[in-house]
Amino acid sequence: MKLLLLLALPLFAAEDPYSYMRAGKAEDVLTNGTGGVVLMGGGKDVDAAFQWMIERSGNGDVLVLRARGTDAYNPYILERGPANSAATLIVRTREAAADPFVVDKIRHAEAIFFAGGDQWNYINLWKDTPLAAAVQERIDAGYPVGGTSAGLAVLGQYYFSAEFDGITSAEAMADPESKKIALGKDFLKIRHLENLITDSHFSARQREGRLEVFLKKIGVPEIVGLGVDEATAVLLSADGTATVVGKAKAHVHAPGQPPRHFAAGETVLFR
Repeated sequence: MKLLLLLALPLFAAEDPYSYMRAGKAEDVLTNGTGGVVLMGGGKDVDAAFQWMIERSGNGDVLVLRARGTDAYNPYILERGPANSAATLIVRTREAAADPFVVDKIRHAEAIFFAGGDQWNYINLWKDTPLAAAVQERIDAGYPVGGTSAGLAVLGQYYFSAEFDGITSAEAMADPESKKIALGKDFLKIRHLENLITDSHFSARQREGRLEVFLKKIGVPEIVGLGVDEATAVLLSADGTATVVGKAKAHVHAPGQPPRHFAAGETVLFR
């Protein structure tokens, strides 16, 4: 019995609070970034968006942030352009979000990308931590940031946290006061994304109705909703110009206005 117990113990070993995996050159570089935001709708990654982000990083060190998952982005990023390195930092606990090693890796990144997953992990584990503060420092210093799916969800000033699980359009419209409609604000502060909430997998999961409910619940006159389809991204430059790349569309919703739809190659008008 004791032998069986000992053999079973590794199966229940706790995960490390964070993991860091790097590919490319071992030595960091310091480049001049030109800012910008990749707003990606989930599903298949958009090659052109990563190429754009690498270029705007000055071909620097690209860092992928996630709370769960693998380092699969590392080789993918290095295949998209001449980045100095591609690294993945998996931060699993709130304590780890304050670890000096974690903060240092963020402060040495020239581009930061939030992977998909569960945005509640990002809000619950990272909001108002040194990790989030370090990301904000890099944004303010003029380096590009981006995210897909759950990573997209946390980029606007307002966000749907998914604290009580996801919610469909039918559910949200049937019960606009549902506790599942958990909204928050100011995970990050990104220029040109003020008074904006994002949503991913937009057409594939028919999220138009729930985005309208989100807008009404937020109740700010200037509020705008940006829905991004799968395999699609909006590339927002530092000057506020936004362009669609990928296979489908971006959708802008605003109170009292009909939705507007923007295809690949078109300029997105947020206001």
